Amino acid sequence: MDNKKVKKIPQRKCLGCMNSFPKKELIRVLRLPDGEVTIDLTGKKSGRGAYICKNEACLKKAIKSKRIASNLEVEISDDIVNQLLKELNSDE
Repeated sequence: MDNKKVKKIPQRKCLGCMNSFPKKELIRVLRLPDGEVTIDLTGKKSGRGAYICKNEACLKKAIKSKRIASNLEVEISDDIVNQLLKELNSDE
């Protein structure tokens, strides 16, 4: 019998397309305890996180439907949107 444990891959839901993906495949938008919103590329910073596919259409859909703002319980500024778009375009 094989006693090796199968490592569970954490899944998160993209707020744009609402599909679940492995956490590492998504971009984490983070609200820090002081209310600042930033991008957490490591996925390890402390704060409230929301996840988005590395896909511009998903990002725009999540922002338009206010899912990110609602999930993080804070308004999303144009600066954050532009930072996210830049991040998406740098991955391509």
